[in-house]
Amino acid sequence: MGHRLSKIATRTGDAGTTGLTDGSRIPKQHLRVCAMGDVDELNSQIGVVLTHTLPEAVRDKLASTQQLLFNLGGELSWPGGTLVKDDDVLGFDQALANLNDSLPPLKEFIMPGGSPATAACHVARTVARRAERAVWALHEHEPVNPPVMKVLNRLSDYLFVVARTLGRADGASEASWQRNRKPG
Repeated sequence: MGHRLSKIATRTGDAGTTGLTDGSRIPKQHLRVCAMGDVDELNSQIGVVLTHTLPEAVRDKLASTQQLLFNLGGELSWPGGTLVKDDDVLGFDQALANLNDSLPPLKEFIMPGGSPATAACHVARTVARRAERAVWALHEHEPVNPPVMKVLNRLSDYLFVVARTLGRADGASEASWQRNRKPG
């Protein structure tokens, strides 16, 4: 493969548009670009999670997820293109089942936080939810390949379960939401 980016400051976006894979240009505030940006941010947040000590299976799944998110972002930048498959969704279903087996059932909502790794997972989870909402907003106007939304949905679930798993490994107790607790 040749050089994809021979220079970074192309100045082609100075007029407020972004180029898509098919060569077309759309406004930077277009729903497609917003979805692409949220997926890019999600990939970066997973990179933050990967800076922490993680179980090898989790590390491997998150590293492969970063590759998948590049495919997903590529698909979003390629109207009508398909890079994300149903098998990608099944991979998260299996990873979720493997981690969920070792966790106690939830009785209440839990508060984000805990160790730095756990907190980083919770941040990544919320960015995954935002990315999912952005893709659904785009889908209301232009069709998006259904596995894209499913992958983002499963990924946010996976990150939640990873956060719980890491919290237990760190010996931290899960802080439950106390609906009657008064602030202050």
